[in-house]
Amino acid sequence: MPSTSGSRRWLGYALVTTLTWGLWGAFSDLPAKHGFPETLTYVVWSATMLLPAGFVLRREGWKVPFDPCSIALGLAIGLSGAGGVIMLFPTLSIGPSYLIFPIISLAPAITIAFSGAFLRERTERTGVLGIALALISLPLINDWKFGAANVHLGLWFVLSLAITVLWGLQNFFIKIAHSTMDTGAIFFYMTLGGLLLDPVAVALTQWNVPINLGPDGPLLSAAVQLLNAVGSLTIVYALREGKAIVVSPLTNAASPLITALIAMAIAGEVPPLLKLAGIGLAVIASALLALQTEEPHP
Repeated sequence: MPSTSGSRRWLGYALVTTLTWGLWGAFSDLPAKHGFPETLTYVVWSATMLLPAGFVLRREGWKVPFDPCSIALGLAIGLSGAGGVIMLFPTLSIGPSYLIFPIISLAPAITIAFSGAFLRERTERTGVLGIALALISLPLINDWKFGAANVHLGLWFVLSLAITVLWGLQNFFIKIAHSTMDTGAIFFYMTLGGLLLDPVAVALTQWNVPINLGPDGPLLSAAVQLLNAVGSLTIVYALREGKAIVVSPLTNAASPLITALIAMAIAGEVPPLLKLAGIGLAVIASALLALQTEEPHP
């Protein structure tokens, strides 16, 4: 529940999430550039999720429902989220993170669509405007190539859309789960889903090529992925102390903006004007979509 003491602790938690997720997005592709495979980075990520999961579960008394419905819903949450993550790392290796993260920040549009179709939730003007801006931003962000044959869609763009769908579905499943599960239980299944896909990541690893096991390999990967885990933990407390209608837009919109700015600085390049416009529209759209899909706590 939100704090009733007038405390602004929620803002501190939200800013930590915004900063850590923004940094995570900007530096997620560094281990791969140093010879540590994306597949093993996924394994490292799934391990770092054990930290916030264990922390939250301990605070909530290790209460996790294991009835068939909870297991099915929990695995839907975990596997949809982990499926997006396992696709994210190869996507970052072939595409620019300053364009990828603004796209996947539009996942709430998928949540809105499924909530309207299956939960009969009505979409207000804020959500409609957010979806409209999202649809306008996507063509601006993609690398269009017009040849003699067909128009070429960048593979990183297609994969980014797939991740957006998976994470939008995860948000939809989490919305359903909140009526029967505590935060710790949801985190447990999110972490379990990640661990269950570890064998897939290991099987996809190319073991016949050199793998960097030095400090700028697995250790760098662990440091970067820990940023994601810390942000996942602090947003839980931000939502507990403050109003989701404020917290969610701040983290949804500002994190990809930080990622884009840092990634552009690292790359030493500024995208063309149309792509910059697409990034801006995507950030605005993600904020509007977050405002639509979240309601204030009582």
